[in-house]
Amino acid sequence: MRKYLLFTLLTIVCSNALYAQKNADNIIGKWLTGSGNAHVEIYKNGNQYQGKIVWLSEPIDPETKKPKTDTKHPNADQHNRPLLGLINLWGFHYNDKEGHWEGGHIYDPKNGKEYKCTISSNDKNTLNVRGYIGISLIGRTDIWTKVKN
Repeated sequence: MRKYLLFTLLTIVCSNALYAQKNADNIIGKWLTGSGNAHVEIYKNGNQYQGKIVWLSEPIDPETKKPKTDTKHPNADQHNRPLLGLINLWGFHYNDKEGHWEGGHIYDPKNGKEYKCTISSNDKNTLNVRGYIGISLIGRTDIWTKVKN
């Protein structure tokens, strides 16, 4: 009886760990930002999640006729780096108890500012990306939609 109880307990613990990992990886994929002008691909980097810009609706700067660059970055040395391929999400880990990704940051190339960020999901096709300063009450949530391949 003891072996059966131990086996059952071990099975429950392992299946819960696998289910939590599966939920954690739900963030992986390409996402259309709320404004609809960019796709961000989120992927796992070690034990954390990060994302990079992989598509822009208008990738060419109308003034320079060249690919858009990070002209709003506070460090002028970064102004020539291309927006395509730019890592704009980093440092996220999945909080199984809360059911969301936290501890990360998001960079907004439209204004050159970096924010703390949490990401949650109500279903497999949408993300609630909340950027904030200080505490999450002072911030904004953008809803991203999964890009169909």
